[in-house]
Amino acid sequence: MPSRPVFVVTGPSGAGKGTLIKGLLESVSGLEVAVSATTRPQRPGEVDGREYWFLADEEFTRRAEAGEFLEYVPYVSGRRYGTLRLELDRISADGRVCVLELELEGALEVQAEVPGSVTIFIAADVPELERRLRDRATESTGEIGERIALAHAQLEQAHRFRYMVRNDDLERATAALAAIVECELVLAGTMSRP
Repeated sequence: MPSRPVFVVTGPSGAGKGTLIKGLLESVSGLEVAVSATTRPQRPGEVDGREYWFLADEEFTRRAEAGEFLEYVPYVSGRRYGTLRLELDRISADGRVCVLELELEGALEVQAEVPGSVTIFIAADVPELERRLRDRATESTGEIGERIALAHAQLEQAHRFRYMVRNDDLERATAALAAIVECELVLAGTMSRP
């Protein structure tokens, strides 16, 4: 049986990773996004195991020390986010292909550790990133400023990933992301040519 690739989508906050992944899932069948674990508080309307696995700090630390995370990183807010190895196993056992939405550090860890991982950097211009973050209204002005400073540094790291998609036009960027994924699935033997 052919080995399934793991698709890792990364880039600065506000680059549109989540929006592009949503479009990707609508375009390419057989994909599933891994649910990340986090120490941040659950927001109204969120369901444990759907948006995130919400873990207390102590539980996150215990699982990290036990090697249960594929990757994890502290975030600007001081909260931790990570991918439990069990998520990849669950998705693979269901016969699906895993998509990870990760911060740069986590994406680089997966790229180094997981054979067959395909890393895709999503880029957007910094003024557009700032507009998207402000429109999202989930962070304070100080956190937005920190994320913009981080975005400048992250954009300089795009060359470290296998592919880069510029999200300057949503339809075009979604099509480019879907084309990359379909091509890699064909190369891996998990999808036949149309």
